[in-house]
Amino acid sequence: MTNHSETTGPSENGDITYGGPGPEHQVTLRTPAELADALPYLLGYPPEDSVVLAALHDQGGRGRFGGRARLGIPPNPADWPSAARQLAQGLITGSERRGAKPEQMVAFVCQEPSPGETGREVMLRLRPLAQKLRTECGRLDVPVIEALCISAGRFWSYCCPSTGCCPDEGLPMGLPGTSVLAAAATYAGIRVRGSLRELRARLLPRETGADRGQESALDAANSALVPRILDEDRRAEVAAQTLDLAERVMRRFAEVPFLAEAPAADLRDDALLRDEEAASLILGLQDRTTRDRAAEWMEGDEAGPALRLWRALARRCVGPYGEHAAAPLTLAGWVAWSTGDGIEAREALAMALGADPDYLFARLLHQACNEGLDPESVRRCLRTEREARPRPAGDGADGPAEGPAPEGDSGAGGAQSGGGAVGVRGGGGTDVGVRQDAPPAGDDADAGARSATAHSDRAATRAVPEAAPTRRRRRLPDGSGAAVHPASRSTRPAPPRGGRTRPGPSSAPSRTRSRAAEKGAAARRQDARQPGAGLRRHTPEGRA
Repeated sequence: MTNHSETTGPSENGDITYGGPGPEHQVTLRTPAELADALPYLLGYPPEDSVVLAALHDQGGRGRFGGRARLGIPPNPADWPSAARQLAQGLITGSERRGAKPEQMVAFVCQEPSPGETGREVMLRLRPLAQKLRTECGRLDVPVIEALCISAGRFWSYCCPSTGCCPDEGLPMGLPGTSVLAAAATYAGIRVRGSLRELRARLLPRETGADRGQESALDAANSALVPRILDEDRRAEVAAQTLDLAERVMRRFAEVPFLAEAPAADLRDDALLRDEEAASLILGLQDRTTRDRAAEWMEGDEAGPALRLWRALARRCVGPYGEHAAAPLTLAGWVAWSTGDGIEAREALAMALGADPDYLFARLLHQACNEGLDPESVRRCLRTEREARPRPAGDGADGPAEGPAPEGDSGAGGAQSGGGAVGVRGGGGTDVGVRQDAPPAGDDADAGARSATAHSDRAATRAVPEAAPTRRRRRLPDGSGAAVHPASRSTRPAPPRGGRTRPGPSSAPSRTRSRAAEKGAAARRQDARQPGAGLRRHTPEGRA
């Protein structure tokens, strides 16, 4: 790339094709300014503090955009070589697994200036990172034909040898939405959503005065529900009550008018969910079988209210209950992925792994989502389990006839149900290790996620916004092991403080299983239908 005033691209005439949903939506990019303007449309959101690689494939003498990969810029420059290696290897090997190794790459580094810093200083500071990207891609025989730095509304090229067309102060970005690509994307129905920071805000606990009341409710639910979940005779009762309460809240969400503005919609959902209800649901979802049953609300009219509920529950995991957010965050990521929103899915699953790095279901889904696999195999597994489960008496095909919960209804101690299908009507706003043997009881959702990734190697690229924090173990007074996280609001709060326990692997009743003792798939399926059969426990791959 030598003549930035004319064209940019891998072919003789320098053109790069951005493909929309159909051939009539294709747009040709010819200048670095158009290439910089295309970045939010390539990702679906404007990147912040990010390093991005975009693959280019030859198509009739023109470069066609292929896969993309993004990582947050590591704050420590010592980590830049490994980040560049991870990004390049992940994207190139992932493209090869899908049958087409890219011929060339385009790289972007995007970061806003710190206080007192200029955009040019950002460009100079990030130059070694861009050079590492070019070196790593070149080592894999895929040259980077353009590398752009975007900062403070301007862009610079790291590949241009001439100062005449790339001034020191950079070139100004066009006004958002005014380019040919923006017009074509609007015509094609492609929208650029808000930033990742805004997306994460929908899943992080709210730092308000209401935290104290929610934490007190979680303390009370922890004391009341954990002993019942750990009791084999009462676990099924808690599971049924948790699912019944979740159904009622979802119906409540579905009956209010749709709001397009995300902050207003989230505030209204928070007002519709009482502290005691949220606490009962958060604690109830720590049981793995209950979580797997909740994962069945993944499509159709159920998906929108379910996603709103899981977001709201993640926002309620306040104070020392940050690790409990792994379950609702994983469910939010699963529903987003199932309904075609890979951006929110990856962010929610990455946040779930930040809350609990050993959460197996989140790890499997995150890998499958990053690999670009089809979620249908997981949906098929969950549909099969749902259809095989006996329906409660009076539960028709269109869902229960029960109306919205009365204002006095709260907690998981409401009317019991079998946790069958919930018939939620109205939009309400929608906004992997390989195993050949049958899964043990309670592994339905995890087995579906394994099936989705059975044909792939390890994850192609781990586009995790922030690395999961290192965990250490401490001993509780009862001798059980508990995970300890740094108490940081920016990631996830620490787990319950002294004396609080949560349903987990070390405190769960011992369950052993040998191949010789297996009684066949039919017996396993019968066990899996029991609501409490899957209390979370350690597995060879991690914690489910």
